[in-house]
Amino acid sequence: MENDSELDLISELPQSIIEAILSKLPIRDAVRTSVLSTRWRYKWSSLTHLVFDDRSETNDKTIVQNRIVNFITRFLFLHDGPIHKFSLSSSYLQSSPDIDQWLLFISRKNVKELVLELGEGEWFRAPSCVFSCKNLIRLELVRCELDPPVNFKGFLYLKYLSLQQVLIPPDDIECLISSCPLLESLTLSYFDSLELTVRAPNLKYLVLEGEFKDLCLENTPLLVAISVAMYMTDDIAEHFEQSSSCNFDKFLGGVPKLERLVGHIYFTKYLSIGNGQGRDSITYHHLKSIELYQVSFDDMKEVLVVLQLIVSSPNLKELQISGSSNTSSAVRGPDLQFWEEKFSLDCRLRQLKTVKLTDVSGVPHEMKFIKYLLQHSPCLEKMSITPSVYVTEGRLNMLIELVSFRRASPQASIVFIHEPV
Repeated sequence: MENDSELDLISELPQSIIEAILSKLPIRDAVRTSVLSTRWRYKWSSLTHLVFDDRSETNDKTIVQNRIVNFITRFLFLHDGPIHKFSLSSSYLQSSPDIDQWLLFISRKNVKELVLELGEGEWFRAPSCVFSCKNLIRLELVRCELDPPVNFKGFLYLKYLSLQQVLIPPDDIECLISSCPLLESLTLSYFDSLELTVRAPNLKYLVLEGEFKDLCLENTPLLVAISVAMYMTDDIAEHFEQSSSCNFDKFLGGVPKLERLVGHIYFTKYLSIGNGQGRDSITYHHLKSIELYQVSFDDMKEVLVVLQLIVSSPNLKELQISGSSNTSSAVRGPDLQFWEEKFSLDCRLRQLKTVKLTDVSGVPHEMKFIKYLLQHSPCLEKMSITPSVYVTEGRLNMLIELVSFRRASPQASIVFIHEPV
């Protein structure tokens, strides 16, 4: 009797609880719940969120591949009802007719989220049926080839798009982005020699990583967070030098709601190209956090970019800057009058509370920049400074100079992080 009672407890669970339990389990374990009771036998077959992940497998590749193909094919054959999410992350599967058939099947199941991340070797060529998933809200593709059909009109409901190591014609990328009117989050990673113009009126989050010849943001008034990492080749560097347009204006001239900006390698170099003098600079009233990496304080154009950003951000609270470790190209006899002539005005950084500076080389303009921050930040609470590992003999002089700088904030502390060389 006790066993019957326990069995009834399992069998009589409300449908909503059963579905919640199954949705939390790895998909193979969800199928194994068939043995719990007759009522549970085919409950897994109506799951709406399907996540297949074989990256923890360690057996022979051919064995694992066959097992995965058989399992997914049988699962989909027995599945009943809509599929709202289909995620396939595999280190073993490559381009094959089986994957094409799975995608054709789910394209007819009202899928809203599609995630494909396939393993090494031959890149997966996404079949045309992917573009017939008209109700997609999220699309994430890794190591795929995309070739949108001529008659493709866009994903009208797509809000999240992530393309990493995706082969797609450059013009098709821009068309894909602009044909997703509700797009809120965009990630593009590992693209080569790409000239990109982003047109997305509802875009809020943007992540770019790769070799970009040019970047332009048009009609992106709602952007709140940007992260950019640019890789440099000789061809791209030459292209940059020949550019006459103002990259700062092209990329950051139309993002008034920006709250967070992260610029990795070569980003400030890119922004510094072109002449933007005489133009009315935008004020970033919402920008509260700036992170810039590998800034060259030997290049006055890059220094001006950094200053333009912080001076134009009256509500900035957090600033993190990593200097360039390469001091071999240091300018001899730098024009330090620049700081007195252009930045002696009473421009207060009234909200700035935290500053983190790393890879500090102690070059003249870098020290002037630190002095400027201390003198113009009345609410500063902490500034941490970590010298570059290449600075071995000048650390004491750097510390002595830092201590001598006047501070606008009486509670500001300077933390000099002396790491062993």
